[in-house]
Amino acid sequence: MSQFYFDIWDGEALVVDEEGLDLASRRAAEVEAALSLADIAKQLEPFASSDGIAINVRDASGPVLRATFVDQRVRRAD
Repeated sequence: MSQFYFDIWDGEALVVDEEGLDLASRRAAEVEAALSLADIAKQLEPFASSDGIAINVRDASGPVLRATFVDQRVRRAD
């Protein structure tokens, strides 16, 4: 088991994870980051102005991965 920390960037501020989670592998940390990002994205106001949301995952050695959610509006071509 390894300790992974999930720091959340909301486009304005960074919330640093001080506790972390004990997970079996890097793959488990990737899945946790993706699920957490999806939960956060569900709570966003539709079309709210944002630079996106990111979860920066790190372990004792440093950065492991960054999962991002970017909301882009696409104009329909009719």
